[in-house]
Amino acid sequence: MHPSEPLPTSHPVHPAEPTDPLDRLARKRAGAKLGWYLHATLYVLVNVVLALLSSAHGKHWAVFPALGWAIGLAAHGLAVFVLGSGSRLHEHMVQTERERLQTLRRPR
Repeated sequence: MHPSEPLPTSHPVHPAEPTDPLDRLARKRAGAKLGWYLHATLYVLVNVVLALLSSAHGKHWAVFPALGWAIGLAAHGLAVFVLGSGSRLHEHMVQTERERLQTLRRPR
């Protein structure tokens, strides 16, 4: 076998991409939401451990990383649930931009 030839496979490496745009958007949004849920789960687990460690030593320093991370988690949630592809706000902005571009392309 020549090095430039692809390796024979009996099954596809990646599942076929959906051809339906609605299915693609649904999969993209579901993946984004699952990513946020994983992020939130890790936030809770790690911060519980940090809170236990800090309180075991009579300190309360764990609130600082929890607050900082909460800002990141909130921004991630905003991006996924409010501003993400397919959201009402995003679709409204796309439609507004589409109309603006069509107006600019019209001959005067």
